[in-house]
Amino acid sequence: MGEPGSLVMGVRARGRSCCLRRVGMDAEWLLLEDGNEVTIGRGFGVTYQLVSKLCPLMISRNHCVLKQNADGQWTIMDNESLNGVWLNRVRLEPLKVYSIHKGDHIQLGVPLENKENAEYEYEVTEEDWERISPYLAPKSDQMMEKSKGLRTKRKFSLDELEDPGAEGPSKLKSKINRVSCERGQPVKSHGKGEVASQHSEYLDPKLSSLEPSEKTTGAHVYSGPAKAVKLHHKKEKASNPFASQSSLELFKVTMSRILKLKTQMQEKQKAVLNVKKQTPKGNSKKIVKMEQELQDLQSQLCAEQAQQQARVEQLEKTFKEEQQFLQGLEKEQGEEDLKQQLAQALQEHRALMEELNRSKKDFEAIIQAKNKELEQTKEEKEKVQAQKEEVLSHMNDVLENELQCIICSEYFIEAVTLNCAHSFCSFCINEWMKRKIECPICRKDIKSKTHSLVLDNCISKMVDNLSSEVKERRIVLIRERKAKRLS
Repeated sequence: MGEPGSLVMGVRARGRSCCLRRVGMDAEWLLLEDGNEVTIGRGFGVTYQLVSKLCPLMISRNHCVLKQNADGQWTIMDNESLNGVWLNRVRLEPLKVYSIHKGDHIQLGVPLENKENAEYEYEVTEEDWERISPYLAPKSDQMMEKSKGLRTKRKFSLDELEDPGAEGPSKLKSKINRVSCERGQPVKSHGKGEVASQHSEYLDPKLSSLEPSEKTTGAHVYSGPAKAVKLHHKKEKASNPFASQSSLELFKVTMSRILKLKTQMQEKQKAVLNVKKQTPKGNSKKIVKMEQELQDLQSQLCAEQAQQQARVEQLEKTFKEEQQFLQGLEKEQGEEDLKQQLAQALQEHRALMEELNRSKKDFEAIIQAKNKELEQTKEEKEKVQAQKEEVLSHMNDVLENELQCIICSEYFIEAVTLNCAHSFCSFCINEWMKRKIECPICRKDIKSKTHSLVLDNCISKMVDNLSSEVKERRIVLIRERKAKRLS
C-alpha cells in the first residue's frame, strides 16, 4: 500500500501537494486539494471529467469520490461504478471507504481486449507544487468556461476603429446637431438673446442631435464588417474587408467635417447676435452679409448631412447582407459539426456493439463449456451411483448368505468359530449347547470355540452402510442378549 504515513492536511502549507499521477504520462494529473471533495467521472458536475476515446462507457458518470476523513487522511470510494475501482490491483467494494497512501496504485475501469493495462491508471504521489503544477489536468468548470469563451464572439464598438489621433473621437459618441433645409421651425441659440427668425427657420429638430439610436447604429455598422472580415479569413466568401474599412474611414472624415461646420455655424450665430447688439438699426449691411454667410454654412451642413445619411443607409444595407450571409455560413457549419458528432457517436456505438457481441460470444462459449462439463459430471455421478448400488446389493447378498447365523437367522453378533470351522453367534451357540454338544450344521462334537474378531469388524463396517432400520434392529438384539446373559 505504499509508505505507512497517510496523506493528511497541511501538505500545501509545507510547499508539497498530493495528486494522482497518471501512469506513463506527463499530463492529466489529478490534484487532491485539502478540504475539497474530488469527484471523477464522465458526466457533468464532477471535479475531473474523464471521457475515454477507446470505450466511452468505461468510466461511469460519477465513477468514484476522493475526500479526507476527520483525521485529514485521503480516502477513496467506488460510487457504484460499472467497471469498478481497483486499489493496488484489488477491486473495491461499492460505497465502501478505503484509505490511500503515497505510492498506492489506483485503476479506474478494466483493460480492454488485447491490452495489459487499463486506460486510466494512477499512482498516489506527494511532490512539490512547482514540480506537479505543469502537469495538472484542468477541472471540469475550467474546461466549460474555456469552451464558452471560445464560442463567444467578440463585439467591436465604433471606437475600436478610430485612430488615437483622429479628430474629435469622443464627439462620435456625443450628440451631434444636424441642420435641415426645411423651413418652419426655430432653433434655440447657445448664446444669450434671440436669433433673427428669418435665418433660424432653417434648423430642423430631427437634425439637431445625434440620438443614442444612431450611436447604436454606428456600432452595429462596424460589427457587420468585423464579422465579415473574420469570415473572409475563414471562408474567403464574404465581401472585401478593405472596402468596408475605407467606407468607415470616409464616414469618420465626413462626421469630423460636419462637426467643424456646426462649430463654425454656432460661432457665426454668436457673431451675428453680437453685431446686432452693437450696430445701430439703420446700418444692416454687415448683418445681412453675416446672415448670408450663416445661410451658406447651413446649406453646406445640410448637404454634408444628406450625403452622410445616404452613406449610413448604404453601409447598414451592406452589413445586413453580410450578417445574413454570415448567419447562413454559421448555420451550415453548425450542421456540419452536428453531422460529424453524430457520425462519431454512431462509430462509437458500432464499436461498443461489436465489443458487446464479442463478449456475448465469449460468454456463450463459456456457458456451453460449463454445460458440457456439467453433463459429463452428471453422467459420472450416475455411473458412480450405479456402482455403489451394485456394491451394496452384492454386500447384502454376502451378508445374507455368508454372514448370518443359522440358528437366529441374524447377522453374527460376537461371532465364534467352532473346531469344525462353522461360525455362530456366541449367545446362540451357548443356548444350543445347553441341549446338545454338537455342531448344528455338521453334527460333530464341539471341542473348542474361538471368538472371531475379523467377522465382527467386517459385519460392523458393512452394517454401517445399510439402512437405519437394520442398524436399529441390530442394536436392539445386542442389548437384549446382554440383558439375558447378565440375568
